[in-house]
Amino acid sequence: MKLAPRIVLQLPLGNPDALGPFVEDCLRHGVVLIAVVGENAAAVEDLIDDFVIGDGSDRSRFIVTTQHEGETLEDVMEFAATFNARSEARTALACAACIGPKTSPF
Repeated sequence: MKLAPRIVLQLPLGNPDALGPFVEDCLRHGVVLIAVVGENAAAVEDLIDDFVIGDGSDRSRFIVTTQHEGETLEDVMEFAATFNARSEARTALACAACIGPKTSPF
């Protein structure tokens, strides 16, 4: 299944170990935005950035990330909807409520 180009990731993460593979899927599918909403959003955004950057040798690995701690899911969905990606002006949104079983401290 192809991922939407703009993702709103709602915390808490169900399985933090699934975050790395999720980010790799986002890179493969051309996701241009991951907006993280919820408690500890800044920490999760930093983890996503680390996965995207890797060792820094592949400059084609790029996703815009934003953190929205203290904001409502609705506000972040609106932000993502108005985010102007390089390709399309209007694209589908995806809201990943959790990744895997709820065992995360995030």
